[in-house]
Amino acid sequence: MANEPLTNTPERSEQEEEIDLLELARKLWDARKRLLKWCGIGALVGLVVAFSIPKEYSVTVKLAPEVANAKQSLGGLGDLAAMAGFNVGGGASNDAVSPTLYPDIVESVPFATELFDVQVADKKGKLQTTVYEYLTENVRRPWWNVVLSAPFRFIGWTVSLFKGDEETPSREVDPFRLTSKENAVVKALNERVTCEVDKKSSVISLTVTMQDPLIAATLTDTVMNNLQNYITEYRTNKARHDLEFTQKLYDEAQASYYAAQSKYARYMDANQNVVLRSVRTEQERLQNEMTLNYNLYNQMAQQLQLAKAKVQESTPAYVVLQPATVPLRAAKPSKMMILIGFIFLFGVAASAWTLFGEGLLVQFKKAQ
Repeated sequence: MANEPLTNTPERSEQEEEIDLLELARKLWDARKRLLKWCGIGALVGLVVAFSIPKEYSVTVKLAPEVANAKQSLGGLGDLAAMAGFNVGGGASNDAVSPTLYPDIVESVPFATELFDVQVADKKGKLQTTVYEYLTENVRRPWWNVVLSAPFRFIGWTVSLFKGDEETPSREVDPFRLTSKENAVVKALNERVTCEVDKKSSVISLTVTMQDPLIAATLTDTVMNNLQNYITEYRTNKARHDLEFTQKLYDEAQASYYAAQSKYARYMDANQNVVLRSVRTEQERLQNEMTLNYNLYNQMAQQLQLAKAKVQESTPAYVVLQPATVPLRAAKPSKMMILIGFIFLFGVAASAWTLFGEGLLVQFKKAQ
């Protein structure tokens, strides 16, 4: 009989928990008017916040880079290059700029500064400016950001009166040494321009977010072209240098051959009816020199064609899977989610105050 209370302890604890839950539910039900009032206030605050945040439009383009073997892409020229002693396929596997590095390229300072002078226009046709001026003068911000930043802007303006303006509007942008304003624009572009690469399919996704749909689409198309030009310039850099060097050797070989040919022709014209052995010896020497220069000239002509083919082969090709289009709907903010979030937060706050806050306040007052 003495152990009977111990056996009933779990049942009693479950009953106490049920009683506590019912008590909490009863408190919430009794305070339902307060909860509804707080939720209504949360809805109003959510609407104010939702409509105070400027709309942002996002545009995404998708690219599929070409992946091909150099010898296969050159076709018959690959065999001809192998016969001439050229290895045209060795550089294809040693590409230092792989698609996984494209996001780093887009986020780099030189890439961002190239976008400063891009001309953009808004959808309504009222604004035509550069990306730099748009991000510094025409980007709308919520009213609370303006209020909070007003003291700091006033302090900065006051300090600038004594220090003088160190930033000249007409200076050329130097990526090595940016001004504070230019650095802020670079950071803004890094936040608004993103690049993602699918490691499995190597599909490149470029996304630009702006407050105007037309500006977002225009800048997205520009970023895509700049990235393609950057990769093309890098991959063809060595091939273009080789082409310039081969062109120089070709011009020298051509000039040497033409000079030897003219010299041989003049000597033959001057000694046409002479049968001296010395004349024949000089004739053979000039003829051999002309033949040697011709062989060198012919070989350099072949190498020049191969160098031109190498430049074409090194030029990457991209398939645009999804082009840039002007969006019709804003990507953010989601007004419905903001509204639901504020209603939930105010409802939770009201419930916490009803269940725990009032009791703690009463105990605090009694303690005094």
